[in-house]
Amino acid sequence: MLDFISELPVEKQIFYAVLGFSWTVYLWEAYLAHRQRRIYRSTTRVPQELGKIIDSETFEKSRLYQLDKSNFSFWSGLYSETEGTLILVLGGIPLLWEIAGAGTKRLGFSQEYEITQSLVFLSLATLFSAFTGLPWSLYNTFVIEEKHGFNQQTLGFFIKDTVKKFAVTQCILLPVTSLLLYIIKIGGDYFFIYAWLFTLAVSLVLVTIYADYIAPLFDKFTPLPDGELKTEIEAMANSISFPLTKVYVVEGSKRSSHSNAYFYGFFKNKRIVLFDTLLEDYSPLNKGDEAKPEQPENVEVHTESKAKPKHKKQGCNNQEILAVLGHELGHWKLGHTVKNIVISQMNSFLCFSLFAALIGRKELFVAFGFNDSQPTLIGLMIIFQFIFSPYNELLSFCLTVLSRRFEFQADAFARNMGKASELHSSLIKLNKDNLGFPVADWLYSMWHYSHPPLLERLRALGNVKQD
Repeated sequence: MLDFISELPVEKQIFYAVLGFSWTVYLWEAYLAHRQRRIYRSTTRVPQELGKIIDSETFEKSRLYQLDKSNFSFWSGLYSETEGTLILVLGGIPLLWEIAGAGTKRLGFSQEYEITQSLVFLSLATLFSAFTGLPWSLYNTFVIEEKHGFNQQTLGFFIKDTVKKFAVTQCILLPVTSLLLYIIKIGGDYFFIYAWLFTLAVSLVLVTIYADYIAPLFDKFTPLPDGELKTEIEAMANSISFPLTKVYVVEGSKRSSHSNAYFYGFFKNKRIVLFDTLLEDYSPLNKGDEAKPEQPENVEVHTESKAKPKHKKQGCNNQEILAVLGHELGHWKLGHTVKNIVISQMNSFLCFSLFAALIGRKELFVAFGFNDSQPTLIGLMIIFQFIFSPYNELLSFCLTVLSRRFEFQADAFARNMGKASELHSSLIKLNKDNLGFPVADWLYSMWHYSHPPLLERLRALGNVKQD
């Protein structure tokens, strides 16, 4: 077999190597997912060490939820890999490029207008991806998430949201791509430096404007009202010299009952964003239960509701919110955010440098069906997506390992702020609210979990007193 491959032309060797590596990665991922599904199927009782952390009903719900997600991921992943293979084997990329060229010709542009053709190609490619991915997204939202009580969207809201996301993406992607291609065209021998600086500037601008101008197009952001929580958040930020300017609550509950929190901004202009589903006192998902008295344990209550999780209350109390933010602020104080940016930009510069060395190799284009032309956009796609794929997989694993280390350090930072007990209880609550399954296969966890499993984080926090 190896002798047969070695006798093939270089472009064929490249093509089959790309396909082979792609399927190798898929089979590796499928094997890891199979190991984790065995855990979901076999672990039907709450392990003894989790007895005081999670009740049997929540454990069973999380087990079934994660099992459904894993099965869905298997089939969607198989489809995606098969689709990608067929596109490469049947020459889908050069065909779409020719269609884009015919479209630009109809608009009165000749073949010299490569950037215009590239933008048409990119629009068609993203449109194709959106349509082929739509059934999977619909099934995930309205079958799996709906079944397990997380989906809060109507079909109309989902379609409107999808169209809006596509439009916003095009409004950002097309101008940025056209400028990048132009810089590469006119940049001379050092174009890769200018291209890297341009992508750095774009990423910084997007991070700066995302929450203020882009995210509000999809979700409602409101300032956190004055009160005890806001005062304590500001005091905690001030205690570590975090330059907090605003605290927002985002209406994530209209889309999903999953919860989250993050901060953004540069220099002296930091903002904190809290999902309303994270806040026990703000989550609309708790509103329907406010007037209902708590039922004694072991008393059966018959109610009819829309597949809503039966947690006593969603979200965390104020002290637990502060502990969660203590963890997030720990990332900032310990320099994790800056380190991630530096690593990302070092990787970007390296990739652009290698791209500059490879873009002139005609065999790379011939391998993917471009015998008579070497479009810059196609070169970016071939080199960054296909040729760099082994490097990207290795880098992704290294970043996962680094992320887990950062998470432990941020937990320790919150513990040193005196928030160990509250962080302990908030981690348990968030795991329950999001139906996270606390038992993981070691190999699957090592490869996939950028955040350590619940038990590992609780053990690292040490013994804390719980109410």
